[in-house]
Amino acid sequence: MARWLGVDFGTSNTSVAILDGDHPRLIELEPGRLSVPTAIFLDAGTRQMLFGSAAVEALVEGREGRFLRAIKRVLGTPLMRETRQFLNRRMTLVELVGEVLARLRARAEAEAGEGLVRVLAGRPVVFQSEPERDAQAALDLADAYRLAGFEEVDWLTEPEAAAWACGVADGLGLVVDIGGGTSDFTVFSAEGGRRTVLASEGVRIGGTDADRTLSLAHAMPLLGLGTRLRAEIGGALHDVPVAPFHDLATWERIGFLQTPEMARDAARMRRLAERPERLARLHAVLESGLGFDLAFAVEAGKIGANEGGGRIDLGLVERGLAVPLPADRLERDLEAFAAAIGEGARRAVERANVPPDAITHVVHVGGSSLLRPVRRAMADLFPTARPVETAAFTAVAEGLALATAGRG
Repeated sequence: MARWLGVDFGTSNTSVAILDGDHPRLIELEPGRLSVPTAIFLDAGTRQMLFGSAAVEALVEGREGRFLRAIKRVLGTPLMRETRQFLNRRMTLVELVGEVLARLRARAEAEAGEGLVRVLAGRPVVFQSEPERDAQAALDLADAYRLAGFEEVDWLTEPEAAAWACGVADGLGLVVDIGGGTSDFTVFSAEGGRRTVLASEGVRIGGTDADRTLSLAHAMPLLGLGTRLRAEIGGALHDVPVAPFHDLATWERIGFLQTPEMARDAARMRRLAERPERLARLHAVLESGLGFDLAFAVEAGKIGANEGGGRIDLGLVERGLAVPLPADRLERDLEAFAAAIGEGARRAVERANVPPDAITHVVHVGGSSLLRPVRRAMADLFPTARPVETAAFTAVAEGLALATAGRG
């Protein structure tokens, strides 16, 4: 009988794995890469869709086209079912995701040497905060898997999958899985290598929210956020509209913001601005399609600050433009973010009906789980627990593969 394919289609990164005997086998999705960015580039020149590192490279090279990232955060919203023009076709985002999943399936089949029509798909504990949208998100993704050619689609929450792969043989563990768009928590007991899930909890906040917070605090003021405009009639001053800045700081909205209409709006605001040099930067970003480049710069600054201190380099907007981001400022800026993560972890442990000091291991999954404010929050909540670091971007896929053992 055909094997199951474990697929971790994440907000920021994607990896897939199959079970070889008793061991998970990660599929090399690109030469030398077991995890790739969940990024799409629709190349206007070649009329082709690029995925993964090739999509990011096309963006960095400045090729003409449309870049999409964090598409998983749109699941469950009406945007997923709207028909749009993508290259030579009119299609929905569900169909576009289906094409991506079909590529992942084809790559896995080529490496496995067999057809793979059954998928154990990772999913967050909650896609969306509202129950109706959460249910719709699962339907959207299930339809995308079926469009990709999978005949059977089953689900396992991402933190439960990580519990399979974390290596904790005995004790009471808490998985803290901070993805790009959601944060998920699973409490499990382990004895002799056998694991039992006691409770799971999820909150709709993730690494892209941390990026958004930092962008609004540091990058967007340099583009005009917080400044004022003169009224076109009368000359009275009023605050600049915040919506364009919030959209530009939000990964999943950037691709829909970079339009000629928005560039014209930015040019109008520049003419009316009290600080025209700042709004000129906003206009340059929108007119030149630099929104994702800006988001990557903020993300890089976050990583640098987490490693001891860095800066957000905005030289792509204006030569020499940068803002310092020391480690202590990162901790202050992300205090509310870390508190929300901590509250989700606390609720998971409460739901499992175990005291916090009974947790013996805190398993960190996802790059954002390694942020200093998050690690500090976990240490404060579970001071007696030992932190366990996993392969941040592949643990869920490995766990999904392990969880297929014994499936008919």
